[in-house]
This record gives sequence, C-alpha cells and structure tokens, in this order.
Amino acid sequence: MAKKLRVGILFGGRSGEHEVSLLSAASILKAIDRRKFDVVPIGITKEGRWLAADDAHNLLKGDAGATVRRLRAGDPEATPGAKLLHEGMPTLLAPMPGPQGPAGKAIDVIFPVLHGTFGEDGTIQGLFELAGIAYVGSGVLGSAAGMDKDAMKRLFAQARLPIVKHVTLLRSDWEKSPRKAVAAIEAALRYPVFVKPANLGSSVGISKVHNRKELAPALDLAAHYDRKLVVEQGVGGKTGKARELEVAVLGNDDPQASVVGEIIPGKEFYDYEAKYLSEGSVPVIPARLTRAETMQIREMAVAAFRACDLSGLARVDFLMEPDGKRRIYLNEVNTLPGFTQISMYPKLWQASGIQYRDLITRLIELAMERQREKNRTSYSRDE
Repeated sequence: MAKKLRVGILFGGRSGEHEVSLLSAASILKAIDRRKFDVVPIGITKEGRWLAADDAHNLLKGDAGATVRRLRAGDPEATPGAKLLHEGMPTLLAPMPGPQGPAGKAIDVIFPVLHGTFGEDGTIQGLFELAGIAYVGSGVLGSAAGMDKDAMKRLFAQARLPIVKHVTLLRSDWEKSPRKAVAAIEAALRYPVFVKPANLGSSVGISKVHNRKELAPALDLAAHYDRKLVVEQGVGGKTGKARELEVAVLGNDDPQASVVGEIIPGKEFYDYEAKYLSEGSVPVIPARLTRAETMQIREMAVAAFRACDLSGLARVDFLMEPDGKRRIYLNEVNTLPGFTQISMYPKLWQASGIQYRDLITRLIELAMERQREKNRTSYSRDE
C-alpha cells in the first residue's frame, strides 16, 4: 500500500479575507480524500500567530482567542502544537532536518488556503521555498504578479492580451498633488471608472466612480489599502453594464481551462458584499456565449496563466462589452480563489467533469509534480 502524503492545510492569516479563508479551509478539510492523505490543519490568527491541532480547529470555529490568551499567560495546559507554532519562523516548516508537523512527523505538502495579503502575494510562498517544501499553487513570482494589478497588466500587455485602459498612480502622488492626479485620470479615461488598490483581493477597497465628485473619496478608500492605485476605464460606458465572465485554469506547464461561467451581480458590480454577504448574485454555468467566444476566452485564460508564470490553479476573470460589439477584455487572475464547494473555481471544474474531492487531489498532485521539477535544478556550481 502506498504511503499516505501528509498534507498541511494552512488557513486564516492577517488579511482582510481571513473569514473567507476559514470557509474555504473548512470545506477542504471536510472533502479531502483521507484514504490518500493524512491531514494536518494549521491556522494563522489575525495577529499572525500559528496554531496547530485542536487550536487550529478552534480558529475555524472562531474560538482562537482562548488559546492565544493561554499562550500569552504561559499556561502549561496550552497545547504543545500551539506553543510550538505560535510565533516566529514556525518550526512546522523548519528546513532541517525536514518539515516537521505536530508529533514530529514530516509534512509532505502544504495546501495554503490564505486569500489576499500575506497569503497569495508571494510572501508565504517564499517561506515554503526556504523550507524546501512542496505547496499548492503558484510560486513567488506568479503569486506576486497575480496580486499586483499594475504588474499583472504589464505582463498581459507584453503578451498582447486585450485589457481595458487604465492609469496607475502612487498614494504619495495622490496625496501630494490631488489636482494633478485627477487631471491625469480624466485626460486618459472617461467616466465611469473603477478605482482599485493594486494589491488586494475579493474586491475590497474597490469603487465604481461615475463623476469627478466621487473620484476623490474612491482614491482615498483605495489608498487606505495600498500604496499603489489603479484606475480602470469602465466597460460598457454610462449606459451599459459589462458581463463578468470567469474561467478556472488547472495545471503546471500544460494548463487546461474549464468551461466559461458568468456572474450576474446582485449589485452594480461584483464587490465584496456581492461576493460573500448578499444573496442577489447569480452564477450561470456555462455562460451563454457563442462557440467562438467560448474558445477565445478559454485560450485567453491559458495565455494569461502563462504570462504570469502561474502554476497549480487560478481563476481568470474577463469583462465583455454589453453592446453588439461584444468585445472581450482580460480583467485579472486570482491565484488562490475562493475554494468552498459553492465557489466559482470548484463549480467551474465540476461543470467540466472534475468533482470537488478529485480537484483537491489533483492540486496536491500538481504541487508534488512541481516540487519534483524544482528538485532537478542545481543552485550551486557543480565541482
């Protein structure tokens, strides 16, 4: 009988998407094939403390506070796993003699379910690289590029993929010369526009701006979340609303695209509330498109995945003009999309023939495949 892989499911984190991460992790922990994998839950609190075993389960239930208080007080009854992991470079991922989990058993692969800042921006991926441990998803470069909307758009443009007009400015430039910033935006773009923090997920800090009066508050909001701001031309103009299309991509060097889905937002656009809090948004899978449009979007999704040097998984989002021209624009990639059973990424693969449990298994296999490929690389000159 083949040895079971020991999989660490890493969730929580310090980002504004902490709660979304908990939902994704709970779903994965429930569905993962335990005939193939030994599973270790690993939680990170909002304060950045690492928890394992029962304390990680408590974090999933929203009850990590008691553990943190015991740790701070030096309570001898606080669990060994929590003491081991609660701060600093986690010994869970210590490079030597091997990544050790609770009870000293080696972890073979990490499945990070950390959405947003410090989870899908390359920072935690760098830790995995230092530890020499396999992990699900994109590497440091792909994760960072997938988080930074400005860098991402530069890579899309280099790959000659169609993107909407946009302006990038720094928070310091906006605060120093607001009139100059507004003039530059209005010279390049027409209202309505979308104002976004360059580095954030789940549509946090994003505003749709219809006129100059709304522009300054939107820039101030985005500047609260990042030092770099992106302002995009609204697709559809003042009278229409862009169609929001999504594709799931799976693979490493030979990525495959799912069927195309569409989100019909319950609000004016698909913001954080529409994604996670309200019930008005409707997913349509497959999207109502022509065969040619479907093929074009799937090919663009794979091209975007490759342009950003992604691996494992990504959800690729598109905007389609609502008028008769039906022009399609690449919007962004999301390297660690929501992963509950009702999230778009798993639903798109389910519609494409891969069930949720099998999708989890495939992602772990891809992580191990990528690690084997890395192990072929020499990092010092051969003597």
